[in-house]
Amino acid sequence: MKVAMKHSNPRSNLLQQAWLGDAVLALYVRERILREHGKLDGDLYTRMTSNHFLSALGEPSAVEAEIGEQYRSGGLAGAFQFIEDQLIPIFERQESNRRKRLSLTRGPLSTSDGARPTPPNPDPSNPGPQAQESNRRKR
Repeated sequence: MKVAMKHSNPRSNLLQQAWLGDAVLALYVRERILREHGKLDGDLYTRMTSNHFLSALGEPSAVEAEIGEQYRSGGLAGAFQFIEDQLIPIFERQESNRRKRLSLTRGPLSTSDGARPTPPNPDPSNPGPQAQESNRRKR
């Protein structure tokens, strides 16, 4: 599949290829998320398609342009294989590091939102300050 480029400007050509590559990457990521997680996950999608992630491989538009070129020369199968071989190992390494950072900042007693849970009350006969405050408000 060859599509004629309207501009001879190298930057314009790069951006046209990147435009295609961005769409191919979006399709790949959405299919992967649904296949592996069985549900929509916008946060994961954003991390996998962000310029922040793509910059780990080079200038984001250049990375997307390479995906676009892979699509033009090898179709979706070729582009998806390129993404699988070149991008996914780096993404998985970044995700592993992200999970480690999150577990260090939250600590072992943290909840998923980063807050520390309220410990159980060891003395049920003494409801503690939160329950006492709640009882005062009810009166």
